[in-house]
Amino acid sequence: MSQTLNASTLLAVPLAPLAGALAAGILGTSFGGNWIGRRLSHTLCILGVFVAFVISAMTLKSVALDGARFNATIYEWMVIGGLKMEVGFLVDGLTAMMMCVVTFVSLMVHIYTIGYMEEDEGYNRFFAFISLFTFSMLMLVMSNNFLQLFFGWEAVGLVSYLLIGFWYNKPTAIFANLKAFLVNRVGDFGFILGIGLIVAFAGTLSYAETFAKAGELAKLGFPGTGWQLITVICICLFIGAMGKSAQFPLHVWLPDSMEGPTPISALIHAATMVTAGIFMVARMSPLFELSDTALSFVMVIGAITALFMGFLGIIQNDIKRVVAYSTLSQLGYMTVALGASAYSVAVFHLMTHAFFKALLFLAAGSVIIGMHHNQDIRWMGGVRKYMPITWITALLGSLALIGTPLFAGFYSKDSIIEAVHFSRLPGAGIAHFAVLAGVFVTAFYSFRMYFLVFHGKERFHENPDAHSHDASEEPDPHHHREEHQDPHESPWVVTAPLLLLAFPSVVIGFLTIEPMLFSDLLKDAIVVDNDKHPAMANLARLFHGPAQMALHGLMTAPFWLAVAGVASAWYLYLYKPALPAAIKARVQPLYTLLENKYYMDWFNENVLARGARLLGVGLWKGGDEAVIDGAMVNGSARGIARVAGVVRWFQTGYIYHYAFAMIVGVFVLMTWFVWLNK
Repeated sequence: MSQTLNASTLLAVPLAPLAGALAAGILGTSFGGNWIGRRLSHTLCILGVFVAFVISAMTLKSVALDGARFNATIYEWMVIGGLKMEVGFLVDGLTAMMMCVVTFVSLMVHIYTIGYMEEDEGYNRFFAFISLFTFSMLMLVMSNNFLQLFFGWEAVGLVSYLLIGFWYNKPTAIFANLKAFLVNRVGDFGFILGIGLIVAFAGTLSYAETFAKAGELAKLGFPGTGWQLITVICICLFIGAMGKSAQFPLHVWLPDSMEGPTPISALIHAATMVTAGIFMVARMSPLFELSDTALSFVMVIGAITALFMGFLGIIQNDIKRVVAYSTLSQLGYMTVALGASAYSVAVFHLMTHAFFKALLFLAAGSVIIGMHHNQDIRWMGGVRKYMPITWITALLGSLALIGTPLFAGFYSKDSIIEAVHFSRLPGAGIAHFAVLAGVFVTAFYSFRMYFLVFHGKERFHENPDAHSHDASEEPDPHHHREEHQDPHESPWVVTAPLLLLAFPSVVIGFLTIEPMLFSDLLKDAIVVDNDKHPAMANLARLFHGPAQMALHGLMTAPFWLAVAGVASAWYLYLYKPALPAAIKARVQPLYTLLENKYYMDWFNENVLARGARLLGVGLWKGGDEAVIDGAMVNGSARGIARVAGVVRWFQTGYIYHYAFAMIVGVFVLMTWFVWLNK
């Protein structure tokens, strides 16, 4: 096969989902007259994503096996001086892998949505949104310049706002989508500052041209400070990633985004939006490698997120929020890997995580359907015998998440832990402790949820909220909830995606660790200075195949920490179910701290938001009304009126008064000039 890829074929990848989104969003809604029905709407959207997936898979094959690459401009928008603003594609191993992950998970979510949103009034609108989201994410990962990257970055943020607030009559959903939008704007402010600095000092928006000038940028200082310019650029770019990939302290939007329908939880929080920041930092590795300060900052932020967000997962009772905090913690793991210069390990975990986390979200949605809208895991139990497919797929996803040897998550999580161990950067010791402790925490909260949902005593008939609909719960799209009805397995359009995601959740790590980490697949996409940052070189030296790695994993600390986490969850929630309440009573202050999410929301709402409101009122009352309107506009008018009132007394209309004033004036001028000439 040719060593280059066809531009028209690549263009079809993002445009096919866009075409489906436009058809369903315009022709399938009242906006366009409802010309097409539900069946045709979802068929067109699924067909568009399927076409994108097939082309993406073919592209990955060409890139991996034949060494094919593509980096060219598709459309030139405008040229301002020497600055070119273009739409262009860069397709290498990193991009091709992301294209496949995004389109495959999106395809599974599209199919799942047929069953999950079956009777929702916004059925066609929802399909339009998720297809539009897929288009936006593909434009982001395929871009070869910062302009298109920023377009895709903002587009996924906008569509996520629409999806989180999809049920716009639900107050908590509206609050959640506004919160997500505002928090992401904070991160995006840093992101655009980073891009602006690149444009100002490198004079280009092109990745290739920027990376070629990276050495020159590293020699420059940030004007007016003693900081390195490259450090400021990288930290600004990473602040964007902190917002999009929900890193502490910009993580607060992600748990609340569970107010949206479950399919978008899988799409946004498994393979697409939240991984955009991880992808971006990996793509910018030629810049980050030049700043140890930025890498240490990245690593420490990731460590805080990985451990402390995992703690919050322990006390959650909403099944979707447990998985959401798991996503936060795993994003922290990816970020730690980025800080250790193990960029390929970070994107490897991104890939494996996409499959098993999408599986867990969709399994949670299947449980919600089968449990007739109940989301509280305290009122489940014994669901295994009623929902066998959901049970086995959720178990496989949980085993992958906690890093069980041979499962997908094992290869990527263990590689992250090893990479941090070999890092020489400041903060590596803290990060290594955080990711190790996080193994126990992850296993504990994952199997706490698993045991409470699928094993033990059946508690769904004891639910005190069974007779009322809590406004904070997810609206039931099926509208056929019956009281005291036993759980039931979900329809095939829900269970089929679970089975299709379960397979890669088990085997994808075993099959792809060598090409992802130790081959040339990502060599031209990711740059690592092995002398300064030897993590990847040491991993390559110790790797002797996936089977040997799994065997060795049975004797390592992470495996036994995971076993301890599972055993602790079993003991507390199956063997001694009364013990958690006793422990809670003993450590009530700690529980209160976790229940209030470290008071981050309280701080944001009562300090930042109220402070901003007070500042706004002060600027409005003091600046706008008092200074601008009161002093400058109205004050100048009043001053002129007063001066005119005084001057009017001298305008008598008598000529001899004016003559006298002239004589006095001449006398004053003569006296003044004489005084000056002395």
